[in-house]
Amino acid sequence: MNDETAHSDWAGQPHSENEPAPISAAEERAARQSSERHPLGRPGRRFDRNSPFMVGLTASAGVLITVGAVRVVLAAHQALLLVAAAIFLAIGMEPAVSWLARHHVRRSLAVALVFLTAGGGLAGFLWAAIPPLIDQGQALVHHAPDTLRHLEDRYPLVWQAADRFHLDQRLRQATDTDFGKVSQGLVGAGRVVFDGVTATIIVAVLTAYFSANFPALRATLYRLFPHERRPRAILIGDAIFAKVGGYVLGNLLISLITGILTFVWLAAFGVPFPLVLAVLAAVLDLIPLIGSTLAGIAIALVALTVSLSVCLATVVFFLVLRWLEDYLLVPRIIGRAVQVPAVVTVVAVLVGGSILGVLGALLAIPAAASLLLLVRELLYPRLDHPAASGSADAG
Repeated sequence: MNDETAHSDWAGQPHSENEPAPISAAEERAARQSSERHPLGRPGRRFDRNSPFMVGLTASAGVLITVGAVRVVLAAHQALLLVAAAIFLAIGMEPAVSWLARHHVRRSLAVALVFLTAGGGLAGFLWAAIPPLIDQGQALVHHAPDTLRHLEDRYPLVWQAADRFHLDQRLRQATDTDFGKVSQGLVGAGRVVFDGVTATIIVAVLTAYFSANFPALRATLYRLFPHERRPRAILIGDAIFAKVGGYVLGNLLISLITGILTFVWLAAFGVPFPLVLAVLAAVLDLIPLIGSTLAGIAIALVALTVSLSVCLATVVFFLVLRWLEDYLLVPRIIGRAVQVPAVVTVVAVLVGGSILGVLGALLAIPAAASLLLLVRELLYPRLDHPAASGSADAG
């Protein structure tokens, strides 16, 4: 064989001199087709996608891929939820990270600063709040039967409701200590805590990775769009990222303000367990629509142990707080980042909560805002001007 053969020194050694003639001829043609621009030769003619074989093969592959994707999602749904939560948090951190990057801070350092600030604030809060939270939580559980009897003595309606639903018996059963049940409960609680800590670490690591590599991930995502549609995809995609980021940071800040105001109110009126109830209000306020309402009901019941007037005042406080949140805090903090009608918000939260629980409820509003943006920018123009959009696509 001459030097023009396409034999590779790294495959199939030693090459046989008695190689079949068709293979030798093909290797000689391969050597001539190889060039610096196309070292592996020029691409061949495309398959005819309209041929019966290709149509059948494509349909079968589509069915198999769909079935396989569904099975993978069902099998790995817990891991995918952690990934989704990490992406959600990374997008939420992006406004702060981008602000630091615009002010000449390296992106890796900006991510570290945001993480250290958030983690340090959370660690400081837990360091200061966990001991009183444990003490007040234990006291709340321990004195629950006495508190119920106190309410029954002062308010006949409470006594009637407790007698009808057997609340006294249920509270005694819930607070009675049985060593076997306690040990089982400790094992179960330990497993829950371990799973929670593991999930938190995984989400934190993934969030840091996604945030540090967000520009590269963003560029890779936009490269999946055709060249002609890529500029518009960038505009729409960045608008979606801005909506999600604004919602996450704004929602966290509003919940923090709600918790602080609740603690000040409860401490001023002498309502027991103010720190536990303030943390409960802040956490529940993260859940759209119903979170603050549930917190208000629970806190008003505890305030009833002080007096009826304090309970009614607490109800009014939460109504005013909800009004301030809806008409002052949300417009000023979140602004126009998320524009979702009230009806769509209710439906999105219900659907998201039924599918993914609390995480689904949290993701529902930014997901609905993103979907509305896509509908407004992509679907409405085609429906309003079908001829124009069709001619534009053809061009």
